[in-house]
Amino acid sequence: MEYFHLSSTVSIRTASEDARRGVFEIDGLYAGYGLTMGNALRRALLSSLPGAAVTYIKVRNAQHEFTTLPGVKEDIVELTLNFKKLRFRLHIDEPQTLLLKAKGERVVTAADIKTNAQVEIMNPGEVLATLTAKNAELDVEVTVERGLGYSAVESRKAEKIGIGMIAVDAFFSPVTRVNYAIENMRVGERTDYNRLRIEVETDGTVSPSAALHKTASILKDHFEKAFAVEVREFGAVGQKAAAAPKKRAARTAKKAKAEQPEAEATAE
Repeated sequence: MEYFHLSSTVSIRTASEDARRGVFEIDGLYAGYGLTMGNALRRALLSSLPGAAVTYIKVRNAQHEFTTLPGVKEDIVELTLNFKKLRFRLHIDEPQTLLLKAKGERVVTAADIKTNAQVEIMNPGEVLATLTAKNAELDVEVTVERGLGYSAVESRKAEKIGIGMIAVDAFFSPVTRVNYAIENMRVGERTDYNRLRIEVETDGTVSPSAALHKTASILKDHFEKAFAVEVREFGAVGQKAAAAPKKRAARTAKKAKAEQPEAEATAE
């Protein structure tokens, strides 16, 4: 059998891509590597890329998360869930505080949030609240931070926050969905090689191809750490171990041969 690098037949192509969705095909993977790569890429895409999300809100006249506000259709729990849907591009690492002020009978969207030069809202049309009275008011302080993966409120209970601040579950990852499928393909005489088809959707802050490229780089960095393992060879020890039973057998045979004349003399 001729041995070769398992990756020598691998290639990647972009089947389709726009600003938020991309489909990529990785061909020529050795049998079983489609699942190995697909699972690793999917998990890393969803958990390892930095992004920005709402981490806290502070609603004026709201004492706790179960408060209802006059003239506002949504309660604080619903408001919190709506702010959780917002997607941001944050140009610096420091947390940013944004303000939302709305009055009158109207629908309030993310476009009503006053941003600064460091923050872009990627989905300005997202509905946040509905004001049902002419004298209704909604004032909200919004804290936006950078992070990795998903940060549940429970994981941030140790953080000190101001009075009236409400913590929000934060999904930082710019990748919103990843699917992959594996099919067999022919390489040479073999038909059990894998083609990995991976679909990546993002929030628009990064392109799908950039997300895939960065994720592959992150995985490569981790595998290179394992590549640095100190390699030891145990061939000589193995040869000695294999020879030991033969030596014991030879000594036993020699001893038996030496004892044979003595046994014959005793019998006479």
